Amino acid sequence: SPPPPPPHIINGNDMEQNFPSMNSNDTYDMNSLQQIMDMMRNVSSDGVKRVYSDDSGMGSILDTESLISAGGPSSSSMGLFGSPRGLPIDMNKEERFSRKVFVGGLPPDIDEEEIITHFQRFGPLVVDWPHKQESKSYFPPKGYAFLIFTYERSVQEIIDECVIDDSKLYMCVSSPSMKDKAVQIRPWLLADSDFVMDGSQPLDPRKTIFVGGVPRPLRAVELAMIMDRLYGGVCYAGIDTDPELKYPKGAGRVAFSNQQSYIAAISARFVQLQHGEIDKRVEVKPYVLDDQLCDECAGARCGGKFAPFFCANVTCLQYYCETCWASIHARAGREYHKPLVKEGADRPRALPFRW
Repeated sequence: SPPPPPPHIINGNDMEQNFPSMNSNDTYDMNSLQQIMDMMRNVSSDGVKRVYSDDSGMGSILDTESLISAGGPSSSSMGLFGSPRGLPIDMNKEERFSRKVFVGGLPPDIDEEEIITHFQRFGPLVVDWPHKQESKSYFPPKGYAFLIFTYERSVQEIIDECVIDDSKLYMCVSSPSMKDKAVQIRPWLLADSDFVMDGSQPLDPRKTIFVGGVPRPLRAVELAMIMDRLYGGVCYAGIDTDPELKYPKGAGRVAFSNQQSYIAAISARFVQLQHGEIDKRVEVKPYVLDDQLCDECAGARCGGKFAPFFCANVTCLQYYCETCWASIHARAGREYHKPLVKEGADRPRALPFRW
C-alpha cells in the first residue's frame, strides 16, 4: 500500500511563549503592597491550617480539614492521572511547593551573580533561564529567570518575605542601575497540578485530551474551568510537571465524562486559553497511551505486542498494530489519516513511517 502522507507535527513548546511578557521597566508602588503574608500561611484561631492559592473565585483558601473530611477523590482518578488535588496534605512533612521559582520583571542590567547574591540568603540555589547555555549570556535576556533551590523550605522562606498586590507576590531587588525594584515572585503550589471536578466519574484515558503549549502560570483548576465552559463534561484536569522539580512543563491533560465532549475538543484541534492576563492559542490532541493492544486484532497479528499507532481521526479513534493500520487505512477515505504515538513525558507526536 502507498505510504501515508507526512504526519502532522506538534509545535514545540518554547519556554518564552508560556509566560506573559514582563517589562523590565515596570515599577510598582511598594507603599501599596502592605498586605501581610498570613494569606500564604493562614492558621486560623481554630488551628486549621490552610494553603493560599489565589483570589480568582475558585477556592482561594484550601481548607485541609474539610478536604480530609470530604475523603478526597476515588481511586479511579489515580495512576495515569497522578495524585489529584483534594488529597489531605500533611503541612509538616509533605512538600508544598516546587523548588523551581519564577522571578519576573528583573532589572535589565542584573546578572546571574547578582541574582544569586540577592536570593542565596534563602538557601543554596542556581539560576536558569531559557537557552542560557547556548546564549552564554550572564544576563536574563527577557527580564525573567528561574531560581532553583536545593531545599523546598527555601521557597516558603522567600514567600514569607514577599508582599501581595492583586494576589501576586513581589519582592524588592537591586541592580547597579536600579535600587529596590519590585520583581514578581511566582512559586508553584504542587496542589495546583491536579484538579478533580467530578469525582463520581471514572477517568477514561480514551476520553482524555493532551493540551500542548499550556502557559506555565495556568493551574489545573483554571484549565478545567476553561475546557468545561467550552465543551462541558470535564471531570479532571492535570498540569504535566517534570519529575525532579515538579514544575510545569507547558502541557496538560483533561479528561471528559462523555464521548461527545471529547470528540468536540479534539475536533477543534486548537483552543484559546483565556484567564486573567493569559490569552494563548494552544493545540489539542487525543491523549495517547503506550500500553494498549490493537483494537482490531487484540494482538493476534503482532504477537501480542502493544499497538504502536493511534488514529486520532474521529472516524477511527483506535489503536492499531502495523499490520492492521496498513489494512484499515488502505480503504478509501482513510489513506490520509495520521497516526500518533506517545513521545517522552505524555506528549503525543506524529510517527515517522518506515514501510
